[in-house]
Amino acid sequence: MTSTHAFWLAGRQVTGEDTFDVTNPWDGQLVGKAVVPTDAQVEEAVAAAYAVRDEFAATPAHVRAAALDHVSKRLVERTEEIAQLISAENGKPIKWARGEVGRAVSVFRFAAEEARRFNGGDAQRLDTDAGGQGRLALTRRFPKGVVLGIAPFNFPLNLCAHKVAPAIAAGAPIILKPAPATPLSGLILGELLAETDLPAGSWSILPVANEKMPALVQDERLPVISFTGSEKVGYAIMDSVPRKHCTLELGGNGAAIVLADYASDEDLDWAASRIATFSNYQGGQSCISVQRVIADASVYERLLPRIVAAVEAQVTGDPSDPKTDVGPLVSEDAAQRVESWVQEAVEAGATLRTGGKRDGASYAPTVLTDVPSEVTISCEEVFGPVLTVQKVNGEAEAFAAVNDSKYGLQAGVFTHDLQTAFRAHRTLEVGGVVVGDVPSYRADQMPYGGVKQSGVGREGVKFAMDDYTYERVLVLTGLAL
Repeated sequence: MTSTHAFWLAGRQVTGEDTFDVTNPWDGQLVGKAVVPTDAQVEEAVAAAYAVRDEFAATPAHVRAAALDHVSKRLVERTEEIAQLISAENGKPIKWARGEVGRAVSVFRFAAEEARRFNGGDAQRLDTDAGGQGRLALTRRFPKGVVLGIAPFNFPLNLCAHKVAPAIAAGAPIILKPAPATPLSGLILGELLAETDLPAGSWSILPVANEKMPALVQDERLPVISFTGSEKVGYAIMDSVPRKHCTLELGGNGAAIVLADYASDEDLDWAASRIATFSNYQGGQSCISVQRVIADASVYERLLPRIVAAVEAQVTGDPSDPKTDVGPLVSEDAAQRVESWVQEAVEAGATLRTGGKRDGASYAPTVLTDVPSEVTISCEEVFGPVLTVQKVNGEAEAFAAVNDSKYGLQAGVFTHDLQTAFRAHRTLEVGGVVVGDVPSYRADQMPYGGVKQSGVGREGVKFAMDDYTYERVLVLTGLAL
């Protein structure tokens, strides 16, 4: 019998009568049932987090670090079980699901390390002017308050980890809302956190329905909102609470530039392989998946057939099969949307090089060329296994093509030239530039986020901790410096 998954309220497991089904997008089978918290239970969780905020901020670093280390180690021990759950509720191929668990292991380990060294205090002499003689400023960081973390479906464990782990490391209570399509992986974190000595009330994991979120977003007891998801929803949240601190990690239409100096057969084979893999991994449902390839005219004709062949070599099918590279999208509706965008582009004059077929929630890895600039797939985030390839003349035109977008999350630049790499870093309007590889690379400890419509603020454990806290200065007087 399929199990029912309770939620976590102020550190304890809570059941109830109302549930919703979580189904596998590959075969439609029921994965589990998630219990829905009542309005009263949500209020209890918020009140508990608000009440414990001062106590939790004062919790010794070793207590928070030990809890985070514990979760990291327990994730290792339960890797296969959790990976199977991610694959079942998300449709993610099992090899990528295992990788996601590994990344979450690192996130909690990084957070434990940061908890131990965070807030050491920076001292500043103030006697640089006569009025400051005998004075010393000591600056430390303190939590802004309870964090409301809102996670998406595409990385149902790791992006929950990126909300929870930094909050605990910084001593900020957190209310986590996992995505309705994939709540079970987030709820697993509750099982592991419940094994620690963290104060009751310092964390809750609530699979709240989307329509119930406006009240939580507006609640003045939750001054920090960390949201990962769509541009439309993210900016609607920020616009509705202009006096709150919002970290928004939104969409992108990641570009991979292949420049003229990246021209050997080995170079082009590598670029094509990476582009094919990371335009289709997670079914293309990653904010930094490759959506656009911008190739110099001198390499375009040799690169394009390599990309098409590498895309066609991607193994599609059952996500539980270790050989599968590309599984279904999160739902049939999502696949139908991708299908409609591709059809629109083809009808407008784009050339379909491969793919372009849908089967239920699955969409075949697709390559398009000659795509008009005004069609949806050129302007928006496709969030599916679709790649466009365009030809440009030279570096300046390539960089301009990347910047000709409302998004600016990450970009990849295939070049061997160090000066070009630094020009790309200076010129490209994105949050991250990856040289020699696709834009899809992310190390979980690095600052991660975008510019323009790709969001505000940065994730990455230390950088999220900075977002969740503020500086407070202490001035000491009458010292013999």
